[in-house]
Amino acid sequence: MTPVGTEHELADRVLGGWLGRIAGNMLGKPVEQGDLWTRDRIDRYLRRAAALPLTDYLPEPPPGDDEGFELRPEWRQCVRGRIHGSCRDDDVDYAILGLDLLETHGFDFSTEQVGDLWLLRLPYLQTFTAERAAYRNLANGLKPPLTATYDNPHQEWIGALIRADIFGWTRPGLPHRAASLARRDAVLSHTGNGVYGAMWAAALVSAAFTAPTVRQALTEALTVIPASSRLARTVRRVISLHDTRLSWEDTLTTVSEETAGLGWIHTVPNAAVLTAGLLYGDGDFTRTITLTVRGGLDTDSNGATAGSVAGVLTGAEAIPAQWQDPLEDTVRSAVFGFDGVRISELADRTLRLVGSE
Repeated sequence: MTPVGTEHELADRVLGGWLGRIAGNMLGKPVEQGDLWTRDRIDRYLRRAAALPLTDYLPEPPPGDDEGFELRPEWRQCVRGRIHGSCRDDDVDYAILGLDLLETHGFDFSTEQVGDLWLLRLPYLQTFTAERAAYRNLANGLKPPLTATYDNPHQEWIGALIRADIFGWTRPGLPHRAASLARRDAVLSHTGNGVYGAMWAAALVSAAFTAPTVRQALTEALTVIPASSRLARTVRRVISLHDTRLSWEDTLTTVSEETAGLGWIHTVPNAAVLTAGLLYGDGDFTRTITLTVRGGLDTDSNGATAGSVAGVLTGAEAIPAQWQDPLEDTVRSAVFGFDGVRISELADRTLRLVGSE
């Protein structure tokens, strides 16, 4: 007996996690620049394109744009009507790399083996912020945990969090075990709230397999990180504001003011946007990922994690066609040996790891 009932249900929800991560990432990719694409600017763009309420991938820029709505250069491959398979992105690359890690070294992998796999499989120029600092330190012969702390000003940024889903997918209903795996991976490049973010995200994905509601999954995920951490306090703050029936907009405005100064790639404010998207999305896949991306900051990373959690909660069969069909069951990836892999193959390989040691 699997933690979610039948083998078919487990397979559907693992596939839902992969599809959700990729679709959410694609949704947020064109506006991934949180210092420019604020929540207000994203909604102004959508209104200009007559795309609110948002129920599909972002529309391409409307003709005659004179407001300077400049999307990221990759937008032509990831807006509605132009998508043919997923775009390459680090938010998906790290999920693939994590799968390769578990297939190669098993669940007893070491942090050093994570680093070795980066050097073997991941091009240096496809790493960013804390990961690039850690990669450079690895290449210069440093070992963990020094790889995370030497000449690395990004130790609490969101990079480790985006690497965590695979540990939740392969440890369904076991959030503490998922968090332990994520921590071992995260300390290669992060410290403090950067590590806690990875643990929280892995636990959240894991809990989504068995929790009756997204609220319960969020509550379970908080048990794996220190209650006094700024990350835990911020997530609890979003939950409490939601409980008062404050609007999604007012909740994000309140928490944005309380986390001002941390920067748009820091783990803590992004966890707030993600938590709000999940709570106000209330288990609906489309509403969850669209609210999360409209929340701004690191839009593609937050969309990816929200999509993963929502996809696990609903299963692949319940993800609407407008999100699945354009992906054409195909992933572009910078991870050596994986470019063009089928999403369904990634899900099958992930499923085979569930229950293994």
